[in-house]
Amino acid sequence: MLSKISRYWWCQICGWGMFALINIFFAYTYDKTISEKLIIRLLIALSLGIPITHMIRNVIITRNWLLLPIEKLVPRLFICIIIASFIYSLSLLTFFELFNLSEIDPKKKVPFINKLVLRTFDSSLILMVWVLIYYVYHFFQKNKKQEVDTFRLQSLVKELELKTIKSHINPHFIFNSLNSIRALVDENPQRARRAITELSNILRSSMQTEKLETVPLEQELNIVRDYLALEQMRFEERLKVQFNIDEDTLDQPIPPMMLQTLAENAIKHGISKQVHGGVVTIISDFTDNRHELIVRNSGFLNGHAGQMGFGLQSTQDRLNLLFGTKASFEIKDIPGNMVEAKVIMPVYKSLGK
Repeated sequence: MLSKISRYWWCQICGWGMFALINIFFAYTYDKTISEKLIIRLLIALSLGIPITHMIRNVIITRNWLLLPIEKLVPRLFICIIIASFIYSLSLLTFFELFNLSEIDPKKKVPFINKLVLRTFDSSLILMVWVLIYYVYHFFQKNKKQEVDTFRLQSLVKELELKTIKSHINPHFIFNSLNSIRALVDENPQRARRAITELSNILRSSMQTEKLETVPLEQELNIVRDYLALEQMRFEERLKVQFNIDEDTLDQPIPPMMLQTLAENAIKHGISKQVHGGVVTIISDFTDNRHELIVRNSGFLNGHAGQMGFGLQSTQDRLNLLFGTKASFEIKDIPGNMVEAKVIMPVYKSLGK
């Protein structure tokens, strides 16, 4: 039975229980006695205090105040605490008056409004402490979650280290590129030299970016251009490449090798399966204050949109770990015998803008 009580309710019970014990301690210290009236007052205070603080918690959660910056959070919390303190104090004093439990000597004529103001001030201090503890707890919980996500990301990167060459720069691609370069050595030496540089850039990038969480889109685009240029040597007229890149998106951070993965997927499962080849289009733009990265290719999914291979699944996993719910990934058929892989990520302002 006790195991079913959540951590939050245990904290509520322990916190308000500590409040009651402190009151009993000071009452005994100064009066050398603990009256029945004091116990009843404390029971009423606890019976009202727990619902009031639970109400504050619901307001914080439903209005997403845990995500607000400090300058927007403080005024909202202040107003919420004052309102909650007033309701708590009014309810408390009402019960005290009804059951003749007032702490003040009845012979002293103290206006009810004065008692309400003093009680509201005292209650606001108590509720401020409760809110402070609540936010400190969630601050450490958030940091703990971020640490866990970081460890998960590091673990995923380590897992990818041995698979990156096989998955992104697979041996077949390297062999095909080398064969194409060999054929160009006599026919077009200048193009052969450029192809060797392109292949070298891709291999170097795959080694260097394994330890990075994100890279600028411009850096990733340079590698993808080299990759597609090498594939054009193999497919010749069967492969057409188009780029539609908003220059303002070039400094946006993206997971390393992500665009490379989508481009390779477009070649492997799209262009290579088309008798007459097709087109690969890469688009980067801002839409609704989000960064959209799209790779389109000729072909179709054959109804297997929900079945992702290692490369596409790692793309989804890294987006989840880096950006959480702010990012999304989908791959689907679109009209015109085309497949579209779309990544949506949050926009980050550069320091120079």
